[in-house]
Amino acid sequence: MSTPKPTVRLRFREMAESDLEEISSLLGDPVVMRYYPAPKTREEASRWISWNQDNYAIYGFGLWIIETKAGDFVGDCGLTWQQVNGVPRLEVGYHVRSELQGRGYATEAAGACLEFARTSTDADALVAILHPENRASERVAEKLGMTRVGDDRGGSFPRRVLSVSIH
Repeated sequence: MSTPKPTVRLRFREMAESDLEEISSLLGDPVVMRYYPAPKTREEASRWISWNQDNYAIYGFGLWIIETKAGDFVGDCGLTWQQVNGVPRLEVGYHVRSELQGRGYATEAAGACLEFARTSTDADALVAILHPENRASERVAEKLGMTRVGDDRGGSFPRRVLSVSIH
């Protein structure tokens, strides 16, 4: 299976069950999960890994582990199909360890995923679906050339939807 090309500082690989400690720590961190309903439990983190492994098998992509070129765990980033007002849209998503936030890792990884989406999918556009108060993630999306195209009203609160054409 292919992954996005390595960046200046990062490389990508598929998630495995052996990543449970890192993923559980990442998704269990209240800072990382501030804009989610709650941090994920260890069991939910295990299901997150399984969900991504299913996505790799079905679509050829998902959220990948991002790590430094030296092999240090940074977080996850990748592409998943999400519903936006009942319509399937390809989304770029990212989570970076709280102590590494603000260093440009999310932007660097998401940019590589944008290029992967251009060359390896048939999607016409890439979206980011964000909590309306999550300005840091919104800035990452804007750096990818995304602009706000509306709100997704399919959940318990409206989420901002930003998009960029990729073909």
